[in-house]
Amino acid sequence: MSFNLDEVRFLSEYNAELTSWDLELSKASRLRDIEKLKAAYGDYARCVMELLIARRGKKLPETWLMDGDSAQQATPLPVARYRSEFLRQRGVRSVHDVTCSIGTEGYASSLDYIGSDIDASRLAMARHNVASGSFFRADALTTTSTADAIIADPARRKSGRRISRPEDLLPPLPDLIAAHRDAHVAIKCAPGLDFNDWDGLVIVSSVNGAVKEACLYTPDLGTGRHAVMFQGESVDVLTDEEQHLPEAGEIGTYLIDPDGAVVRAGLVQHYAAREGLWQIDPRIAYLTGNRIPQGMSGFPFIEKVPLKRLKSVLRSYDAGSLEILVRGVDIDPDQLRKQMKLKGSRPFAVIITRIGSQGIALLCQPRVLSSEDNYVR
Repeated sequence: MSFNLDEVRFLSEYNAELTSWDLELSKASRLRDIEKLKAAYGDYARCVMELLIARRGKKLPETWLMDGDSAQQATPLPVARYRSEFLRQRGVRSVHDVTCSIGTEGYASSLDYIGSDIDASRLAMARHNVASGSFFRADALTTTSTADAIIADPARRKSGRRISRPEDLLPPLPDLIAAHRDAHVAIKCAPGLDFNDWDGLVIVSSVNGAVKEACLYTPDLGTGRHAVMFQGESVDVLTDEEQHLPEAGEIGTYLIDPDGAVVRAGLVQHYAAREGLWQIDPRIAYLTGNRIPQGMSGFPFIEKVPLKRLKSVLRSYDAGSLEILVRGVDIDPDQLRKQMKLKGSRPFAVIITRIGSQGIALLCQPRVLSSEDNYVR
């Protein structure tokens, strides 16, 4: 639930004290926890509870003000820092974040930064979180600054459902572009957005393997597709520069499920070319090869199994546990695991996918990490 301005004022005033609370904050303890907070803060217990739960994700600095929705929607700091540096390298010196929310972009920015938002309570939180920032209230579709670049993060859901088309964003992508036609524009979107018709650059970002966003840049900032993968302190950037792209072929020693940013950006073949891999089918994103790329994991391949024979084959291998990956076939992994009725003692993995027109199960040994034994650059 969002906060009102009075609640934001209270949380800011008592913030130092609130950081010292150590509650379990589980579903089982929720009633006990709220009673303790009511005893200390009366009617403000609800907003304190919301703040403490939001902070447990450790996505943002622990002294920040945030509610559950704003914390969930906030751009991961490594992604925001990368965007700031990306814009700086393209000659941008000042940015105006027209949907600044609680201030993540401003906190991460190395540029002259201005933030605005239509939500007064989120602006109040942003002012607390980024004391050096310049924030004011404004509609994202109004021109209220002369910054070199505009950053926007329009709403990605409507009536509880994910938006899949840029023109359906809130506010719509065409309206944002039209309102800020004299500036470079970067629009943060859900990674599942259909951006095939976008003429500018699209950068899809993941953090520790989880895809976080697709950022659409107007053509004056670049074109093409990039995948940017953050893993711990490292960052891996994959572009769509022309190169010899490998054809699909037979399964090698390992099966590899590439990072979701690579898949969402449509750069599976480019990643395969860079890493000496190839696809098992031109329409499927699973890759194969004789080495696992550095920093990645993969599955040592055993054999192809027709879906109808999977249960008997697993029994013959004494399978007791199973990691299941599915792509290109309409199968629920949880339901499949129940149907297998595993009673053995050995762990395995199975990739359910499609090669040509045939659904197939690819039986593998358990997932392994890259090492000197299975990685050659």
